[in-house]
Amino acid sequence: MTGQNSQPTTINEVVVITGASAGLGRAIAREFARHGALIGLIARDPVRLAATAREVENLGGKALWLIADVANYLEVEHAANEVERRLGPIDIWINNAMATVFGPFEELTHDEYRRVTEVTYFGQVWGTMAALKRMKARDRGHVVQVGSALAYRSIPLQSAYCGAKHAIKGFTDSVRCELIHNRSNVRITMVQMPAMNTPQFDWCRVHLRHHPQPVPPIYNPEIGARAVYWAAHHQRREFNVGTSTVGAILGQKLVPGLLDLYLGRTGYSSQQTSELISAERPDNLFKPAPGHYAAHGSFEKRATDRSAELYVGKHRAIFASAALLAITFALAATRRILQR
Repeated sequence: MTGQNSQPTTINEVVVITGASAGLGRAIAREFARHGALIGLIARDPVRLAATAREVENLGGKALWLIADVANYLEVEHAANEVERRLGPIDIWINNAMATVFGPFEELTHDEYRRVTEVTYFGQVWGTMAALKRMKARDRGHVVQVGSALAYRSIPLQSAYCGAKHAIKGFTDSVRCELIHNRSNVRITMVQMPAMNTPQFDWCRVHLRHHPQPVPPIYNPEIGARAVYWAAHHQRREFNVGTSTVGAILGQKLVPGLLDLYLGRTGYSSQQTSELISAERPDNLFKPAPGHYAAHGSFEKRATDRSAELYVGKHRAIFASAALLAITFALAATRRILQR
């Protein structure tokens, strides 16, 4: 099923966003809409998809919404065909859809583990496959994988999700090498996200007594959306969002064993609030959760709209030059002192 609120045009770039009806995906849709993009919105819930499409139109973009489960390759392929038929050749494909289950590994069922893997990992594989099938033939386009600090540093209670994010990184690195080998002008970038204030924590399946929460610091999804937009228009291999993401990656490279001990002792409490799980809690693992969820979750008071690391990441050449200049002056000053 599809719905469209505008006539197709070929003036602006055509963008596909999976998981576009809520959370980070919805924030990404808004960001591209502000720049006048023609956006194919892919998700499972028609009500939230239609609401996202209205927001896109109100912000100056053009929207085509399509119901698809990214775990199903045929549905993803059909959605890609519809986007190209009704909006034009796809310029940017953003793999954002995800699912998770909070709980100790031994308490997860086989079906839960498979579902998280199919949505979070295979969803990005199928999206990339559909995008490259079209982009490589035209020798242009950009695929953006929405990753996580957890693609480098796993944490307890989210083994299925962490495993999927690690797999996405390995898969993406392999595909990137193949594109380079073929001298293709198609680009692929992975954007590693920090903890974000999205509905993920309000509707994910849990095997816990207390309400799950993102590990602080918590960022609002607009931070991630701006990073994805920037990454989609620059040739960057990876883009890390938030100081916590950078810290997790560096910590895993330098002291992984120490992080094992630290997270083993703190990772349970840091991912749960004091609020007990409600019997009426929604669950979106196998079907869309009811409700009018948008981009933000329930941690508004603890989330920030600013990220110094995002600014530095966008302007790293300037900061690298400044650092090199400072080192040069410091060495010159040291040399003069030693020559006295």
